[in-house]
Amino acid sequence: MSDELHITSLVVHAMPSHRTAVDALINALPGAQIHGVDANGKRVVTLEASTSAEILDQVATIRQAHGVLGVAMVYQHTESIESLNTELPHVHTT
Repeated sequence: MSDELHITSLVVHAMPSHRTAVDALINALPGAQIHGVDANGKRVVTLEASTSAEILDQVATIRQAHGVLGVAMVYQHTESIESLNTELPHVHTT
């Protein structure tokens, strides 16, 4: 098991006529989620994986899909699993 979680956000621009197939491809990727779409074929997507190599492979898969015009990586974050599983104290404010 990896001790990191990699999270990346993307804007994927697909030809409007291919958006259903592109959405299916993205949704089939483990850890991928589409958060928003527009009629012009743009999608806001996040990817989660245990390594940066997995993220890059998923980005390449999307980029090479038939009907994809472009992929822009917007944000990338890496967090240790240990820190994600650490309970934070609740702070009361008045």
